[in-house]
Amino acid sequence: MAQPEQVLTQCSVVVDAGKIAAVLPTDEAKRRFNATTEYHLPDYVLMPGLVNTHGHGAMSLLRGFADDLPLQEWLSDHIWPTEERWVGEEFVRDGTELAMAEMLLSGTTCFSDMYFFPDQVAACARKAGMKTQVAFPVVEFPSSWARTAEQYIHKGLELYDEYKTDALVDIAFGPHAIYTVSDDTLIKVISLTGELDTAIQIHLHETAQEIADAVGKDGCRPLEKLHRLGALSPQTQCVHMTQISDADIELLVHTGAHVLHCPQSNMKLASGFCPTAQLLDNGINVALGTDGAASNNSLNLFAAMNLAALIAKGFSGDPATLNANQALTMATINGARGLGRGEEMGSIEVGKAADLITIDMATIQTQPLYNPLSQLVNSDCSRRVSNVWVDGQLLVADGELQTLSQAEIINKARYWQSKIAGA
Repeated sequence: MAQPEQVLTQCSVVVDAGKIAAVLPTDEAKRRFNATTEYHLPDYVLMPGLVNTHGHGAMSLLRGFADDLPLQEWLSDHIWPTEERWVGEEFVRDGTELAMAEMLLSGTTCFSDMYFFPDQVAACARKAGMKTQVAFPVVEFPSSWARTAEQYIHKGLELYDEYKTDALVDIAFGPHAIYTVSDDTLIKVISLTGELDTAIQIHLHETAQEIADAVGKDGCRPLEKLHRLGALSPQTQCVHMTQISDADIELLVHTGAHVLHCPQSNMKLASGFCPTAQLLDNGINVALGTDGAASNNSLNLFAAMNLAALIAKGFSGDPATLNANQALTMATINGARGLGRGEEMGSIEVGKAADLITIDMATIQTQPLYNPLSQLVNSDCSRRVSNVWVDGQLLVADGELQTLSQAEIINKARYWQSKIAGA
């Protein structure tokens, strides 16, 4: 993903101390380097690990719990009451491990998470060896993690202090949305992010109702309000953005804010269409997220790539819109840029982290193989991910988790299913 549509064959990647040391023809690599470990994968694609820029990992324990409902009814009548009753440290720890296992097995090496008990998310990621951006939640209503917006921020800052030098975990601010966070709280968050030089991730322009309510209350669209408050910058991550005007595009271009596109949850909740092609054409960085498994119901970023491409083609009426290379870019280097880590990961380049995955392309579903980029996007390759490395550490080997226990995770998921369903 270092250059558009670049596919190298008969090549090797040399890894040293967790970094990519060279990308060379295999014969030359063997002459120049004496490797302690070699992997020979002649029928495989080697590519950067996928970057899932938005999700709520612990909500994997609510997968399929309240399907086929509009967003506000889904949240107010089902998700929030269930979270109020059950969410705690154990719930978040078990749900996050379930999410990480699913993501690793389908090729994701870095994920962003916005959920309660973010300390548990950070600890789980560090233990498993995954990279993560933990956007600690900020809302006005009480939860089992914090009671007031001030307390959410205070506990989030403690988390930031704990992980500010961590190689795997980045801490960001996660004000939930314009309609769940007051102006005073937003102003405080904006001030702190500027002081600490960290990111903001926020649900934004998710539904037409959100826009109408904001215009009625504030006299302007949510994006414009954030701009007036000074919240839009290259460190702002705008999640969903299904309702976009020409003025919104001008603001995104002017400020350098990122758009995190979650096609499955947008479609499942009938929230609307993010005009990804128009955004990309205007030079706006668009990355992919799965959202939480309660509104998706999958954390499979290959599936998100495919759906994003199909929606863009159907929405524009142009089959050339959002081609395979663009979809792969959104899931790799664009995701890394969106999380502020584009200089260290997201592509196979010398000096970058060895966050790599291999996909078996010698299967019935991928034959004949005219164009590997097309096959990666248009046939579900998630089940053919064989190996996953993060910083050169092998986290999945021949389809088996190395730092997480699949049997233990499944048992815990069944425990929570029985507990919640029997309530």
